[in-house]
Amino acid sequence: MHTNEINRLDISEAVARQREYYQSGRTYAATERRTHLKALLDVIKRYEPKIIEALRHDLNKGEFEAYTTEIGILYEEIRFSMKRIDRWMRPKRVRTSRIHLGAKSWIVPEPYGTVLIVAPWNYPFQLAISPLIGAIAAGNTAILKPSELTPHVSALLAQLIRETFAPEHVRVIEGGVETNTELLRQKFDHIFFTGSVAVGRIVMEAAAKQLIPVTLELGGKSPCIVHHDANIELAAKRIAFGKFTNAGQTCVAPDYLFVHTSIKDELLAALRRTIEEFYGCEPLRHPDYGRIVSRRHFDRLAGFLCDGTIVTGGQIDAEKLQIAPTILEDIHVESPVMQEEIFGPVLPLLTYDMIEEVITAVNARPKPLALYLFTQDSNVEDQVVKCISYGGGCINDTLMHVASPYLPFGGVGESGVGSYHGKSSFDTFTHYKSILKQTTLFDFSFRYPSSKIGLSLIRKLLK
Repeated sequence: MHTNEINRLDISEAVARQREYYQSGRTYAATERRTHLKALLDVIKRYEPKIIEALRHDLNKGEFEAYTTEIGILYEEIRFSMKRIDRWMRPKRVRTSRIHLGAKSWIVPEPYGTVLIVAPWNYPFQLAISPLIGAIAAGNTAILKPSELTPHVSALLAQLIRETFAPEHVRVIEGGVETNTELLRQKFDHIFFTGSVAVGRIVMEAAAKQLIPVTLELGGKSPCIVHHDANIELAAKRIAFGKFTNAGQTCVAPDYLFVHTSIKDELLAALRRTIEEFYGCEPLRHPDYGRIVSRRHFDRLAGFLCDGTIVTGGQIDAEKLQIAPTILEDIHVESPVMQEEIFGPVLPLLTYDMIEEVITAVNARPKPLALYLFTQDSNVEDQVVKCISYGGGCINDTLMHVASPYLPFGGVGESGVGSYHGKSSFDTFTHYKSILKQTTLFDFSFRYPSSKIGLSLIRKLLK
């Protein structure tokens, strides 16, 4: 059993206390929500050096990567929400159907109540706090379950939250599989899960037994398409950035390349140069190059190196759990590396002659979380966007769509259910209650079953 496992009664009591706190109404007011978000912003700033240190311990993230991918993005998200809470909370008047003459209609945003947020290990700080921002902005209480695979960040999250919030409002519960299992037995009002497709199915099944709504941020094999007219040097930099940040352990990282045959050699040469520019001649000696989170994940990734021809990279350090940025060619679609999400610094390369080949191949797989296209041709751009279903993505870039609070982020099909970031985070943790207020100054007798002409009038109104 994980050393931080807590027993069933403790978890049940924690959920009950949060539900009681929510029902007291103390999370409802906009001023309270803003105050708590400001407190969260302040404590992250105060803890910034410790967060960077914990990320170094767990994943060997350097300060630049830790700040840009785990911390800075949260500052923007919090400020974005604080400025807009009043507007988001405001009841919205809507039109009323003509058959309800004299009535008024509006929609009232209300919190779900007590929510569960289950965070992953790959961006263990950012992907725990980001949904929490939405939960607080929407007026919920929340239990946060960080990943046991990043123990330094998990412990720091528990300390940071404990110093900032009453446990009845926001609480971190640490632990492993047993804790997760027990949390999923509780009656939450919403569950927000980020992780693998396999575990997402378990979460959804557990939630379905109690009819709990879920948001699932999953993954999948996200393709990156490089057309013959792409800016090769720029594409190489942005692909390498997207793939090898966090040692490839990013749910929206390019999972495999589809490169036009005519530019394959040129792109490979540019990628080699870029990798050396980013991480030096020996990436495994670079002080800020990430490590794989666990031995099990390392062994799985190392096995992929035999699935094709290594054209660059391939070096491993089993003691440090590191794998150099690696590109494979001579890949078959049936190869193991093409059967599951890679989630590491291994990039298979396939070629194509016609963009229709790519569209057919991608559509033959489950819908990916992200898709990236490098081209200057607006017709190709339109064709790919219209003909392939995916969660979101970029044209002539990678990853950056995730960093905008103006864009909802989420998957479709096997890559996820629901979305968040910015207003979408507020929406995810909010129930929109519909209200119709009818006049008492007059009444229409034809609506009642005693009316002899009611049916004919209603038929005319509802043609």
